[in-house]
Amino acid sequence: MDPYQAIAPDVKLGKGVTLSKFINMYGCEIGDDTKIGACVEIQKGVTVGRRCKISSHTFICEGVTIEDHVFIGHGVMFTNDVYPRATTATGGLQTEQDWKVETTLVKMGASIGSGVTILPRITIGEEAIVGAGSVVTRDVAPRTIVVGNPATFVRRIENGARRDA
Repeated sequence: MDPYQAIAPDVKLGKGVTLSKFINMYGCEIGDDTKIGACVEIQKGVTVGRRCKISSHTFICEGVTIEDHVFIGHGVMFTNDVYPRATTATGGLQTEQDWKVETTLVKMGASIGSGVTILPRITIGEEAIVGAGSVVTRDVAPRTIVVGNPATFVRRIENGARRDA
């Protein structure tokens, strides 16, 4: 075991997975031939598909599913709580029983640029592109490009750029 990786025994790694240093993963599943960059955290219940690239400094929280052939840029932040709070109504620190994990789905072949923040309850469609620095507040249609805060439609992707392999 690499001393610069914190990979829990319950992590399921596919064949040919490449792991950089300073990774924290627990309770997740990573598909074949996926590459995980440095300083990435992937939490319990997350599924990452085959042949994905997760770039450095990315946080993938519980509730996220990433399908095959997805690119995630540097410093991408997923969220899973619509109304985050540190404490309960009585002032105690919240526990897992005090809030509901919301889900996010990134469909096959999508690309998410560096510095993107993705709010929960979102689906990013097949082969969609989210421009760097965007904040995704609603679903992204398949084969479209969105940018900005909030991320808004720029154009459709007419010619297939995805490579099947």
